[in-house]
Amino acid sequence: METATEIEKRLTDLEIKASFAEDLLDELNQVIVRQQQQIDLLMRELSQLRQQLPEAGAATLTRAGDDLPPHY
Repeated sequence: METATEIEKRLTDLEIKASFAEDLLDELNQVIVRQQQQIDLLMRELSQLRQQLPEAGAATLTRAGDDLPPHY
């Protein structure tokens, strides 16, 4: 049977581990929040680029055979 001192030490060790686990969880949550913000920004930028493509790209995107070489 364990003595009160051994039980107290085990309880203290568990509290320390729980504290480290909470800190790690907070850090991981912050990483997730930052990544979601980056994803949201990239999605907005992609949407803007897609809106610009038909305007600017319509004139510049042609078939390869449509352009005549310079010597013609």
